[in-house]
Amino acid sequence: MGRIIVHWYVDVLKKYAVFSGRAGRQEFWMFTLANVFAVIVLAGIGLSTGTMIPYYLYVAAMLVPSIAVTVRRLHDIHQSGWMMLLGVIPVLGGIALLVLTCTEGDAVPNAHGPSPKAAPAHL
Repeated sequence: MGRIIVHWYVDVLKKYAVFSGRAGRQEFWMFTLANVFAVIVLAGIGLSTGTMIPYYLYVAAMLVPSIAVTVRRLHDIHQSGWMMLLGVIPVLGGIALLVLTCTEGDAVPNAHGPSPKAAPAHL
């Protein structure tokens, strides 16, 4: 299982600043899971050592790929990447964005490209 998560994580990093195309739910959530795990580990290390520099560097480095994969995830459900700005609305915006990212994508090609489900699955 850990190998699969790392594979999805690396795939997103390979598309570091790609805002076009589509990302399926599995790609988005596996990246998010790995990202949250890394943030928790780095925060713990930072708190125990008294320096949060590695944590801040990681968060800064992951800002662009996190935005890019979220935009591609929204494209998968035929929404504009600008819908990500819902997240700035306190409480309700975060809930709305969570619902959108959990929604199943279009099984057919849309204006943003072919379905990511048509691509070969990662093993």
